[in-house]
Amino acid sequence: MSVASVFALCAAAAVGLGLYGLLVSPQPLRKILAFNLLGSGVFVLFGVVARRGAAAGFASDPIPQALVITGIVVAFSATALAVALLLRLLQVSGSATLAAHSSARANRDLAGT
Repeated sequence: MSVASVFALCAAAAVGLGLYGLLVSPQPLRKILAFNLLGSGVFVLFGVVARRGAAAGFASDPIPQALVITGIVVAFSATALAVALLLRLLQVSGSATLAAHSSARANRDLAGT
C-alpha cells in the first residue's frame, strides 16, 4: 500500500466521521467540530489528488494547493463565526441547544416582556 493510499483512506475516514457527527449529534458545538473534521478530510483528499497527479508525471499544478490554503482560511473564519453565534445564543437564551421552547423564551427576553 502506497503512502498516497494511506492518506486517501485517512481522508475518507475523516469525511465519514465528520458526516456521521453532523447527522447524529444534537449539540451545536459538536456539529461545528464535526463540520471542521469533514472539511479537514476534504483538504487532505485534495492534497492526495494533487500528489497523485504529480506522481503520474503530470506537471506540478499549484491550483489544488491554492484551493486548500483558501479553504483552510475560509473554514477558520466560518468556525469563528459559528462559535460567536453559539456564544450569543448561550448568552441570550441561557442554553446552547436549539430547542423550540428555548427560542420562544429568547424571543420573549428580546422583546422585554
